[in-house]
Amino acid sequence: MKYPLLAATLLTGACAGTVPPAQVRPAQQPERTAAAYPIRPAMDKRGLEAVLGKDIGTLKRLFGEPRLDVVEVYGRKLQFTGKACVLDAFLYPDGKGGAEIVTHVDARRSDGAAVDRASCVDALQRR
Repeated sequence: MKYPLLAATLLTGACAGTVPPAQVRPAQQPERTAAAYPIRPAMDKRGLEAVLGKDIGTLKRLFGEPRLDVVEVYGRKLQFTGKACVLDAFLYPDGKGGAEIVTHVDARRSDGAAVDRASCVDALQRR
């Protein structure tokens, strides 16, 4: 019975030696190339000339008073509605301190189904 205790003592003593410190290396970042990012299709702007780049006054002349006018930290969203569709126009400042202009639009039916944006713009102008 003395031998197992002696063996355990010897093994513990052998482990008490100096252990070299772990080498810490900064994590390597993968190289970022254009291929690493998904390709986002460009927004088709045909038929949207009446709204893209326009200011709030122009939108109100085209569509009347917006149903919603949401002011956000960096921009604004105006929502116009009609029987055919709902149009959301997103406005952001044109350059530093510039007037807010439409940079993006989304369109949908009242049930949420997608609608062609240019057709929605056209339908809202004719009402």
